[in-house]
Amino acid sequence: MRKTSLTVLVLALGVFGIITTEMGMVGVLPQVSAELGVTPSAAGWLVGAFALVIAVSGPFTTLLASGIDRKKVLAAAIAVFAVSNAVYALTTQYEVMLAFRVIPALFHPVFFAVALATAARLVPAEDATRATTTVFGGVTVGFAFGVPLTSYLAEHVSLASAFWFGALVNLIAFVGILRFVPPMPVGQRVSYGAQLNVLKRFRMWLTIASVVLVFAAMFSVYGYFAEFLGQVTHMDGTWVSAMLMAFGVIMIFGNFVFGGLLRRNLIRTVVAYPVLCLLVYVLLYFVGPLFTPMVLAVLVWGAVHSGGLIVSQSWLGRDAADAPEFGNSLFISFSNLGISIGTAVGGWVMAEYGARQLAWAGAGFAIAALIAIALRLGLDRAGARQTPSAGQEVRTPGDVRS
Repeated sequence: MRKTSLTVLVLALGVFGIITTEMGMVGVLPQVSAELGVTPSAAGWLVGAFALVIAVSGPFTTLLASGIDRKKVLAAAIAVFAVSNAVYALTTQYEVMLAFRVIPALFHPVFFAVALATAARLVPAEDATRATTTVFGGVTVGFAFGVPLTSYLAEHVSLASAFWFGALVNLIAFVGILRFVPPMPVGQRVSYGAQLNVLKRFRMWLTIASVVLVFAAMFSVYGYFAEFLGQVTHMDGTWVSAMLMAFGVIMIFGNFVFGGLLRRNLIRTVVAYPVLCLLVYVLLYFVGPLFTPMVLAVLVWGAVHSGGLIVSQSWLGRDAADAPEFGNSLFISFSNLGISIGTAVGGWVMAEYGARQLAWAGAGFAIAALIAIALRLGLDRAGARQTPSAGQEVRTPGDVRS
């Protein structure tokens, strides 16, 4: 039992390392831009391209890996992340760094899918939820500590040290996987063919559109967190690192809050989320230049931002209840498409109009997400009107009664 617990923690460490690699770039974009001699919008593609590759390749790479021993898949994926971080630390070429953002992005959805399934498989059925929650906890801890620590190292030691930190975390996870994860050969290759029917439903595409727009709303602003606080609020690197950590810590608590709200009423929580995003971005625009109010606004921002993942996943899962595995792959892909779109639009807005206007980019995506959610719910209402309630008789055209 103790070894099983260690295995689950190792998988959580791997998720932490992957999130630190993926999102740690957000906190060091100014240093990357300066050291590689590229514009902030070009540097932003180091975040956007990563997400775009996941969006395009997620279901396919997961399917290709479905027949390989789970231990080998996990070890290979985390090794790629360790090597990629080492390349970030050593290269002085933007093109090389961009290439090594693309390569690990191919392995990102594979590691997540296999790690969650492995955690559930290693424990008794009644403990599966707890095990997968522990593994998924690596995401919020990555935001809370991995991302700000990466930013701190880049500001106070060197940009290379920030990436060496990421390499070390992933290397430790790699060794842990070799040591604690047992061989797990797959008896039968998993196929998504029978699950593709969910994509024939128009309502699913509206749900997918709303997920893309929610993540675009989140990351069109968060993707340039350091630039916003530096250029608009005039915070130095130390303050930016502190704000990143505060943002991440509040996300941990925000996840629990939104989880409770979803259990009470999923629909109301889903509708409320883009409205909350809109209000937060209006707040950021007006208090952005004010140091102390912005410190408080970052806490509110982090609390709301934290809900995007669990709210969107629950929302999409509602329409993919009969194909949950394929639904998860769609969530991974399209949420990252939203990140890619958001960071691209955010980079353009910042280059053309300045960092303060990023708030309006996020607000625009939030309004679009709310419209998509409203249209999707409209289909539910239309269906409810056409479907008789339980116990109600259906009259045919010839059924005439006095």
